[in-house]
Amino acid sequence: MIKYLYVILLGFLLSGCQPVQTEPVELSPQAQKRTVLKVGTLYGPQIYANNAQGETGFDYEMANRFADYLGVSLEMVPFTNRKQLFNALKEGGIDIIAAGIASTPGRGVQFKMGPTLYKVNQVLVYREGTPEPKDIGTLSGEITVMSNSSSVNTLTQLQKDYPELLWNQVNDKDNEELFALIAKGELNYTISDSNSLLINQRFLPELRAGMILEEKVEVVWLLPPKNSDKLMSQLLAFWHKEQRAGTLEHLNEKYFGHVKRFDYVDTRAFIRAIDNVLPAYRSLFETYSGELDWRKLAAASYQESHWNPNARSRTGVRGMMMLTQPTANYVGVNDRTDAEQSIRGGAIYLKDMIDRLPESITDSQRIWFALAAYNIGMGHVEDARKLAQSMDMDPNAWRDVKKVLPLLQQKKYYKQTRYGYARGSQAVHYVDSIRRYYDTLVWVDNQTKTMEVIDGPNEILADKIEVKQSAVDDNKVNAAPKPVLGAGRS
Repeated sequence: MIKYLYVILLGFLLSGCQPVQTEPVELSPQAQKRTVLKVGTLYGPQIYANNAQGETGFDYEMANRFADYLGVSLEMVPFTNRKQLFNALKEGGIDIIAAGIASTPGRGVQFKMGPTLYKVNQVLVYREGTPEPKDIGTLSGEITVMSNSSSVNTLTQLQKDYPELLWNQVNDKDNEELFALIAKGELNYTISDSNSLLINQRFLPELRAGMILEEKVEVVWLLPPKNSDKLMSQLLAFWHKEQRAGTLEHLNEKYFGHVKRFDYVDTRAFIRAIDNVLPAYRSLFETYSGELDWRKLAAASYQESHWNPNARSRTGVRGMMMLTQPTANYVGVNDRTDAEQSIRGGAIYLKDMIDRLPESITDSQRIWFALAAYNIGMGHVEDARKLAQSMDMDPNAWRDVKKVLPLLQQKKYYKQTRYGYARGSQAVHYVDSIRRYYDTLVWVDNQTKTMEVIDGPNEILADKIEVKQSAVDDNKVNAAPKPVLGAGRS
């Protein structure tokens, strides 16, 4: 018996001297040290854009903050269609999708979904001048949507109640291309989220919002279905941090807050004015804008006077920048109806407003506060900031102050302030309008550079919108649009 035990023990000892054959172990992404965050995205003004102004977009800004939170560099990886984007995430080519993607049951099965960034409605889009669709089951034309978009899920659900409902899916066009085809009358209908439609109406005013097909759809980021627990945990912690800091609310206001008011006639008139009026004054805006983007100065001037040097209001403000006489004296303008003097004076005064603001207001926010002060006076803006602070809101965030400004029209609130009553809602509308004009100018500039058009932006716009002649003659505007209090009032 002892002999047998000895043989067995010797066998174990000998086997321990043999090389052990093992399968190589592949570390999961969680176990590897991340050095770069690869974010898959789609092009779009509210999602991701890379132009002369650098990289912009709601999803880009959030992704950049997330990469900073992780302590890694950010690599944005744009795709031209959703199928490629989703496949890249499944195959490990990217770490996360940040592309204005709506949450759907199907996507919830394929991927892990991050927390809600914001909510949108799914709306039917049609062209101005065609009958407004009243019933999804009796449309007079075909619906065209992008393949692999949330619109397909919306239509699939609707088909349960409307068995005859049919639609066409396309792989070779993005959302903006479908919008352009709707505006030109080459397609009957498409489906879009409400934010995308509002943004694109600034460039394609022929677009119209029809019936709401689905309400309050959540927009989320997508993560891989496997080996992404750690990244999801980090994303949730990051989201809660940014939610508390007000970042989500700030970005919502930055990209969507100023586009919710749409004026078809005004938008078309502005697009025509870019081609017909702006060329005569563009060099003056560029010359006197200084460090400020000349398009912001030009947008402010359009809001003031429709780029009419002879514009005047009943309150006595005059010229391209609608200066009061005291303000004109302050900035050295002798003739308010002289376009160059007015633009130079307006630029000086606007810069003065920017410089007078507290240092606690960040550079990206200062222009909006300054424009509000240009409209109703610095004193009223300071009143609104103090009122915001008393209401536990951020006096240095335009998103909060714009909520408070209209309260200066209510006795309950303005009696608490130093400067009293002010048309605060007018100032909010004033700033929002300038922001919309500015966005349109940026879009036209980028389209011009991309398409290498040298004869002005109208060639681009005419290709996307069949601009018709209007009775409005932008060169004969004799009064300021949407009457304002005028620069220099306090």
